[in-house]
Amino acid sequence: MSNLHYPQFCALARAAEIIGERWTLLIIRELLLGPKRFGDLLDHLDGMSPTLLTARLTALIECNVVRRALLPRPVNAQVYELTEIGREIQPAIRELIRWGGRFMFPPVAGDTFEPDWVLLGLDAIARRTPVPNISVGLIVTHGKKSAGFTIAGSDTGTAIRKGVGECKGMLEAPFDAVLQIVGMSLPLEKALAAKRARVSGSVALVRRLPLLFDLADRPRLSPPAN
Repeated sequence: MSNLHYPQFCALARAAEIIGERWTLLIIRELLLGPKRFGDLLDHLDGMSPTLLTARLTALIECNVVRRALLPRPVNAQVYELTEIGREIQPAIRELIRWGGRFMFPPVAGDTFEPDWVLLGLDAIARRTPVPNISVGLIVTHGKKSAGFTIAGSDTGTAIRKGVGECKGMLEAPFDAVLQIVGMSLPLEKALAAKRARVSGSVALVRRLPLLFDLADRPRLSPPAN
C-alpha cells in the first residue's frame, strides 16, 4: 500500500492516498494509453528509478487499480494495465489535463515530451456535443519523434484515434503549434507562412479543425504582472 496517509475519513483523502504519491499519476497516464511493459514505462518516465517504479506499481496493484497481464505469443511478455476500477479515473484525469493546460507555457528547458501523450491532451479538449462531420489527419512532431492521429467529428462529438486514416486534409506541426491553431490564437495561414505547420491536401478542411475542440472557448489565466 501507499505510504501516504491522511488521517481523515474522506473519499478525496483516500483518493489522494492512492494517486497523490510522486509519479503515480504519470504511471496512470501511460496505462490509459494502453498496457505497457516495465521497460516501456521507464522509457516514458524519464528520471524515475526502477526501484521506485516497482514500488509504485506494487501499491497500485494492491489497491486493484493496476494488474499484471501476459501478452499472448509470439510476444509472450508481462505487461501492466489498468483494471476496470483503474480506468474509472479517466474522467478525472481528463479534467486535470484541461486544468493543467493553463500552466504548460512557456515550456521548461529540458522537459521531455512524447507525441503519444497528445492523444490524452486532445481528448481533454475534444467537444462532446455535435460537431461537423469531418475527418482531419494530424501528425504531431517533436524533434525526430512523431505520432499520427485521426480527428473525426460527428453528431456525438469529436473522436480521436491513433493512426492517420484516409483523410482529405492533414496537418503536421509540433504540439505547441497544434494547440495554438485549435485554440484559434494562431491562424492556420500564419502558421503555414512561418513554417510552424504543414498541410497536405485540403487547407479548407484543416481550417475547420478548431470546430472540433473547445480550447478557444476556455478562459485563460493572465500572466502575472511585472
